[in-house]
Amino acid sequence: MKYMLTYDLMESVRNTNQWLGATARAMGAYPVMAATGNPLVEWVKAWGDVTERTFARMVVKPDWGISAVTGDDGRDHTVRIETLVSKPFGNLLHFRAPGRFPRQRRVLIVAPMSGHYATLLRKTVISLLPDCEVFITDWHNARDIPVSEGKFDIEDYTLYVAEFMRHLGPDVHVMAICQPAPLVLAATAILAEEAPEAQPRSLILVGGPIDPDANATDVTDFGRRVTMGQLEQLVIQQVGFKYKGVGRMVYPGLLQLASFMSMNAQTHNRSFVDQIFRAAKGETSDHDKHNAFYDEYLAVMDMTAEFYLSTVERVFKGREIARNVFTVAGRTVDMGRINSVAVMVVEGEKDDISAPGQCLAALDLLTGLPKAKKAAHLEPKAGHYGIFAGKSWRDNIRPLVLKFMDENSGLVERRPRAVSMLPIVAAQGE
Repeated sequence: MKYMLTYDLMESVRNTNQWLGATARAMGAYPVMAATGNPLVEWVKAWGDVTERTFARMVVKPDWGISAVTGDDGRDHTVRIETLVSKPFGNLLHFRAPGRFPRQRRVLIVAPMSGHYATLLRKTVISLLPDCEVFITDWHNARDIPVSEGKFDIEDYTLYVAEFMRHLGPDVHVMAICQPAPLVLAATAILAEEAPEAQPRSLILVGGPIDPDANATDVTDFGRRVTMGQLEQLVIQQVGFKYKGVGRMVYPGLLQLASFMSMNAQTHNRSFVDQIFRAAKGETSDHDKHNAFYDEYLAVMDMTAEFYLSTVERVFKGREIARNVFTVAGRTVDMGRINSVAVMVVEGEKDDISAPGQCLAALDLLTGLPKAKKAAHLEPKAGHYGIFAGKSWRDNIRPLVLKFMDENSGLVERRPRAVSMLPIVAAQGE
């Protein structure tokens, strides 16, 4: 599989399907075809509409689509997305609202590098903007990064996060969502040892695989069913001449998407068939529920081969974070060195990606942290997506997270209204 030919072949298949969809849509929309009165014409056009959009979205980075936020004065303030730190494999962004009084809570969201762009967390960002100054890591598509920029593995990822934290200063709260949770924990431990004054005020770990063996799932078991050699041969390919990263070894986004969709193939198939029926009846729009979800879900990015393989080998197979033997640049990172950063763990009862217990294992690693600075929340009936972007996040988890931030930054007395009317009965803490 490790050839440009397979990478380009996959792109050609995608491009051909997009072209077929565009052709069917154009033929169905031609006035002469409509004059026949044959209902099949509408079905052909509907199939073309859905097919073209589906395959076109696979190579487009979604826009953040956040134009304004309401301020304390009741007015809408324009949101500007500014780049604070620019690096080859990822940037640090700030969602700034000029004219609005700066929020006291400063939150860094560390987005996962697991196939989708950081825009997957759009709803999370939108939910936090009214109450926080929001920053986020925006990882780049590996196919667009020249080979001359070098490698990027989990050690580099960890150092990037540590650098972003240093840049924002100690009055920031860090929220790691899913995949980066173990690496953000490691980055915090690095700061605890090398620059204690730069540590964040709190760390919120949301559904991350700190210890994949704590409660195994199909996702975590996959890493044990195949050897590293088999995995490399199965999924790693070389970027073709069409992109700036020509020659870079990657785990292609299209291959990742095929893996994602195979996990719930029947659900996705039914969703696309239903959308074709709705399109034929004229019941679809650019921003309907189906398109709003799949425009984001289908937009995938390549990961560097070394990042994907080192994640599987060291986080899942070797359990280096769970065993507290993780190393960066040859130096062991001791999670026990974290002794002042408040840590909260959030898990979903129905999470089938990072099952309950996997993220909770972080608290056992924090041997130097007082129990008063540890907290955990298990959200009933919530799946993986719901704990950071769904109804469970909005109604239950978000208020708890804001309250936890305030309790660990001295804002409780000054800003009690942010959490006073919201439920907290589901929280669990040590």
